[in-house]
Parts: sequence; structure tokens; C-alpha cells
Amino acid sequence: MNGVQIVGALNVTPDSFYDGGKFLSVDAAVERAGQMLADGADIVEIGGQSSLNAELVSGDEERRRVIPVLAALRKTHPSATFSIDTMTSAVAEEGIKNGAAMINDVSAGRRDPRLFSVAADGGAQLVLMYSKDIPPTDKSDHSYDDVVGHIKIFLSERVEAAIKAGVAREKIIIDPGLGFFVSSDPKYSFEIIRRLGEFTSLGFPVFLSPSRKSFLAGSEKLPPADRLPGTIAASAMAVMNGATYIRTHDVKEVKRGCEVVESAQVKSE
Repeated sequence: MNGVQIVGALNVTPDSFYDGGKFLSVDAAVERAGQMLADGADIVEIGGQSSLNAELVSGDEERRRVIPVLAALRKTHPSATFSIDTMTSAVAEEGIKNGAAMINDVSAGRRDPRLFSVAADGGAQLVLMYSKDIPPTDKSDHSYDDVVGHIKIFLSERVEAAIKAGVAREKIIIDPGLGFFVSSDPKYSFEIIRRLGEFTSLGFPVFLSPSRKSFLAGSEKLPPADRLPGTIAASAMAVMNGATYIRTHDVKEVKRGCEVVESAQVKSE
């Protein structure tokens, strides 16, 4: 694919909602990342803090989980691109020193404002995501009069703050959020995907992570393990509506679904 970038989600946590505890050791994490790259991931994103957990781990614990994995991956896959999923400036800073080219901050700089200057100094790409609360642990049915309008205002304000802190405009990526980051009511997540093109008007690449999220559970209340078909469909719809980055646990399957959409969008000669 030339357009959409597939971001493989590698969670080195004991409590992530889908794959928590599977990749706690450095060897297991490196093996998983290698499989993602073989399956076609453009970026592998390493996260050491579960948003499912109401208790945020310390910066030291997050570094202990993430940095050895990143350091090992830089040795085993020196030409690959890696991202750090963190709200903590110290983790972001050490991640950049160990080769991370992207920082994905689900708090958009609200938990640790220094993260902006760290990203700016390190020249890393910076993903700014909408979340209705920080830390993002409230799973209530939050309501909106206009969810897209509300999130656009939020992202515009966070972009302005990042640029003011020194982040280059061309390094910024926006993520409107999905699932309980927005609301436990699934209608808002579907509306975001349906109206995703409205976010591209802000002038930044759009990053989205539908992967196995709760809004895909449907009337059957499917567990995360059974949400792959919905993940592929939601990811493909997001690409159709303008997403540049799709973050997923299922690289091979989601990449193929996105390739079909991109092939269908190519105009005939």
C-alpha cells in the first residue's frame, strides 16, 4: 500500500484488554514484533500502560516494560519504524533516544505537558488523541450534541498547544479516538468513522485504532477475541473515509482489508 500506514499494536502490559500478559518478556515481545513486520506492519507501536487500568503505573515501571523491548528491536530490526504509546515525557524521551520515531499520546499532552517539548526536541512524529477524560478510564455513556464538532475543537486546541511548544506542524498527527475514550455508547464511534473525512479538513493525517474495541461488540456483546470481522470492516471504512494510519492487533488481516479498499478507490485509466 502506498497511502495507509498499518501500525501494529504491541502491548507489553499484564492487563491490556485484548492481549495483556502475552508479551511481557523481551523475547516474546521481539518475536511478536517480528511477526507483525513480516505480516506487513509499517510501524510497530510499543505500549507499557493499559488504559483499561484505573491505576497508572509509575514512569519507572513503564520504562522497565517498554525500553528494553525497543532497544532489542532496534538491534534485531534496525531498518524498521517504531512508536511509543505513552502519556509520560520521561518514557517518550528515553524512547526517542532508543530509536522511536513516533510518540502516541492518548492524553494529547494534558497529563504531562513536557511531552510536547520532548517530541519537538527529538524530532518525533506526535499523535494527539481525543479522550474525554485523563486518565482515560471512565467507561460511562458520555453524550454529545455533536461528537465530531466537539472533538474537532479539542484537537484544534491541542494542535495549537503542541505547535506553541515547538512541535513542527508537519510532525503532528490527529486521532479522534474511539470506544470508551469517547463514550461507551457505540453510536458515537460509528459516527466518527462515518464522518472521518471532516477531520481531514484540519490539515493533518488522521490516525485511528478500531482494533477489537468495545463498540464492535454488537448486540451479541462479543468478547474482544471475536471482534476481528468488525475490526476489519471498521478499519476498511476508516481508510475509505480518509484515515492515513490504522493501528491494529491483527496486522495481516487488517492490512488486506485496507488494501482492498485502496484498490477499489484507484481510478481506472
